[in-house]
Amino acid sequence: MIRHPLGSRSVPTPGPLPPFDPAWLDSLLRRLLAEDVGSGDVTTAACIDPTATGTAVVVTREPATCAGVTVAARLFALVDPRLRTEPLAADGTRLAAGAPLLRISGPVAPLLTAERVALNLAQRLCGIATLTARFVAAVAGSHAAICDTRKTTPGLRLLEKYAVRCGGGVSHRFGLFDGVLIKDNHIKACGSVTAAVARARRHAGRGVAVEVEVEQLEEIDAALGAGADLLLLDNMAPATLAAAVEQIGGRGVTEASGGIDLATVAAVAATGVDFISVGALTHSPRAIDLTLELE
Repeated sequence: MIRHPLGSRSVPTPGPLPPFDPAWLDSLLRRLLAEDVGSGDVTTAACIDPTATGTAVVVTREPATCAGVTVAARLFALVDPRLRTEPLAADGTRLAAGAPLLRISGPVAPLLTAERVALNLAQRLCGIATLTARFVAAVAGSHAAICDTRKTTPGLRLLEKYAVRCGGGVSHRFGLFDGVLIKDNHIKACGSVTAAVARARRHAGRGVAVEVEVEQLEEIDAALGAGADLLLLDNMAPATLAAAVEQIGGRGVTEASGGIDLATVAAVAATGVDFISVGALTHSPRAIDLTLELE
């Protein structure tokens, strides 16, 4: 288990993940289907014999890390419970180009109606998992963990953070409610980092870890002196990060953030930081090219 950077929770390393709450997932998927299907799939209704049955397979056209297979399978079942699904790849596994992810059998009409939304979700989640896996591989050999952020698609945060975990990353706070992160505007509004941390302690209690964003080495001792448990080292070059880690000297958990990409993440990890948060994992992943092939 990897210690969560905020609070007392732990986040599992890659492996089996807890299932989504069925009621929540069904509600989300129904809303996504309603957006696409509306009053009905006029193309399928016009072209497809309602008695026709068949089998289709979802295949990746490129190497990918799998995520969202069970979500896509559930969406097909919601469109028509007669559709039978068989996952062919487990979330978190690495896939070669041409590998199958999911087989769907049953009435062709609802299968085609569900196709686009199911592929859209799976393509995005696989894209997040694949990008995360590349970041994780880039820092292999260091003790730094790759972390997500709150820069997610509204309404899809739980699925997108799940995909990060499928790629080997760990989760930062889920939302504003489950972790204290004091940033520059909080400090300005409170008047000082000492006042901001004191207020956070009074409100959240002693059992909640408090993280403070710092942008300059001169701010580190003030944040630690105020009682910060974690320091968010924001937009620092690797040389500055290394100096920050040395200055902190184990007095707090360190997180590097801001403008980190695949070209720079190894150098950031080499500075000795504990966590590296990457907003691009969820705000800028390229969707994996998946296709549904009707047999």
